[in-house]
Amino acid sequence: MKAKSGTEAATKVATQVRQVGSALKKVYENLLDVSDLAEYSGQDYENRLLSRALTAQAVRMVTGFSPEEAAATVIDGHADQGIDAIAVVEGPDPHVYLVQGKWSPEGKAGADRKAVLELLGGLRLIDYEEYAPFNPRGRQLAEYAKSVMIRGPVPVTQVVVLMRSDAPGEGFMQAIANGEKEFNTYGETLGNKIILAPEVWQSVRHDQAPDPVVLTAELYPWFGMGSDELYESYQGVVDAEQVAQWARRGPNLFNLNIRNPLGRTAINNALLATLTEEPAHFWYFNNGITVLCDSVDKAEQSALSPHRKPIRLTLHNASVVNGAQTVRAVADALAQDVAAAEARIGVRIIVTNRAAHFAKETTKATNRQNSVEARDFIALDPVQAAIMDEMRAELDLEYGVRRSELDPPEQSGCSVVEAACALACAHADSQYAARIALSLDPLWERGGQGVYDVLFRPQPGVYLLWNAIQVLRQVRRSLLDIRKRYQGRGAALTEHGTYFLTHLVFRLLDTEAIGEPDPELTWAKEATERTKDLLERLVPVTMAAIDELFTERSQVRAICSDAVRSRDLAERVLALMTKADGDAGSLGTYRRVNPRRKRRRPNAVHVLVDKQVLDDGAPLTLSAGYPLEAEALRDWLAQDERRARATWVNHRTKPILWAADGKQYSPSGLITRMWELAEWAERPVANQGTARWSTMSGETLAEVAWRVLGALEEPDETDQ
Repeated sequence: MKAKSGTEAATKVATQVRQVGSALKKVYENLLDVSDLAEYSGQDYENRLLSRALTAQAVRMVTGFSPEEAAATVIDGHADQGIDAIAVVEGPDPHVYLVQGKWSPEGKAGADRKAVLELLGGLRLIDYEEYAPFNPRGRQLAEYAKSVMIRGPVPVTQVVVLMRSDAPGEGFMQAIANGEKEFNTYGETLGNKIILAPEVWQSVRHDQAPDPVVLTAELYPWFGMGSDELYESYQGVVDAEQVAQWARRGPNLFNLNIRNPLGRTAINNALLATLTEEPAHFWYFNNGITVLCDSVDKAEQSALSPHRKPIRLTLHNASVVNGAQTVRAVADALAQDVAAAEARIGVRIIVTNRAAHFAKETTKATNRQNSVEARDFIALDPVQAAIMDEMRAELDLEYGVRRSELDPPEQSGCSVVEAACALACAHADSQYAARIALSLDPLWERGGQGVYDVLFRPQPGVYLLWNAIQVLRQVRRSLLDIRKRYQGRGAALTEHGTYFLTHLVFRLLDTEAIGEPDPELTWAKEATERTKDLLERLVPVTMAAIDELFTERSQVRAICSDAVRSRDLAERVLALMTKADGDAGSLGTYRRVNPRRKRRRPNAVHVLVDKQVLDDGAPLTLSAGYPLEAEALRDWLAQDERRARATWVNHRTKPILWAADGKQYSPSGLITRMWELAEWAERPVANQGTARWSTMSGETLAEVAWRVLGALEEPDETDQ
């Protein structure tokens, strides 16, 4: 057990060092003076740069300086006299900090007496006003430090920041104590602070965290429940302009909510209509907004009769936990029509005093009366918050947890939905890929038999997660091309066996290093290069195995979604694949086109609406049909991210509600309209709109329709 603990500790340190290095480089690379490092390259240059960046971060930690101010204190280099940074804090409580930084890419920075003695030697030069030995920047800062030190007994602190997890040895600490004894003969002025890797890691994680939101709310009429209650709270009415001001804080305003504003939906359009056409009625029609905050400052306008006057509240670390759609609608309405300023909105404010458990329970309770999915409550799981932090720290990627219309673009990150699908496919047991073949709802089932805890307990590493996503994305892209070659049951497999085939791809790849930390993502690059070739072999072999195990009349969809039969099928396919590239004899069978009859597929929109496959408000993302189209629309789409976003409305002719203008269109009609607005001169005459709008699972509307339509999933004998 001791060996295991040591390994776990070493892994933790390596992770912290890697994340700290990435964060420091991003913040300080363009702020630090590295003109003297031109002769270095590769790892030598990297280590020297990060040593200076680490020093600057330590300055920030002890002074509160900005990154720019901290970088300006660094004097590391030739003739630094053992001091890597000199930071001077002025004001009513002046303080001088002499900083020495020791970076180590392995997390094993040295801590020897020599470094301490050098730093003390530099301090003596400053104390004796001998500035000439310092380099130019050092001379300037040393003289500045001395000018502050002579104003009186100004404290001086030796700050040593070491990229290691264990405390320095006795010799190191004794050298510091001896130096302090020398300088403190006539008063306690010299002290020390040792900063180790975990503390540095916490500081960079804190830097990356969203800034706490501070809101101002003026309520009238209002009433409050005071400190004699469990939690201080206020309820009252605010005007629309205040809520619009809140909305300007962006996504951070909804940090504790289970979902972000869903954008332009049919319901939100109704809110907009009320706000712009009948603003005086809005208070009667709307349930209002619930805000949680850590603490509150209040300013009452009357000491004798406070409730007869408005109350002004300043809410610290505030979050809207219910009413996100209302906030968004109010902001959009005011931008559209100043008449909406007449609207008044009910607001409830609860002061949690940083009681995290109570805040989560309140968030759950206030959302139970609305249309909330099991997936929404996943946003409250600490594991998801940890993954979000890790994705940002390790890979500089976004990780969308709350359900909203703005999941990260592929190049910027992923959503928890895509991550869960990829992890289900990558699992060694095929049952998890089977359980999500017909619906993604099982992903969020908790408990012993649920899928969620299997995938996210223990917390998956972000390299495993991101690499798995790359494979799933490549499978989707490859199947779009491969399915064109097949008819009948072969085509059914390419349409409805996506997750099962992805599982098989993972089983055939060497996944030993899939979770290894590698910022270059070498594993993913090599794996995705093999994916299409594997799929081209897997499709015919899998169909042959289905016919062998379950007969040629079996339903492909049913087999791919059955935990038991898919497990047997997976083992049979993998056995066949080990035999000299598999027997591709069945390839012709499932590519054959029946010349006597072609089945006309029903309208995909009608299928989706009739079977109520998608909920009103389900987010949709534009998926360019082919490279020429993507190139033609790229710049136009980049001008406004809403142009590539829409939501679903269960309407047989106009089911796409475009986020850019809030109007409803047919899928093809909207694509044509977008082509016109983008002024694409060579646009085609017609398009398949349902193949250009994707759901949160990554499937297009057309793919979803064919997946759920059993009559088309399993053609009759004449189509086989």
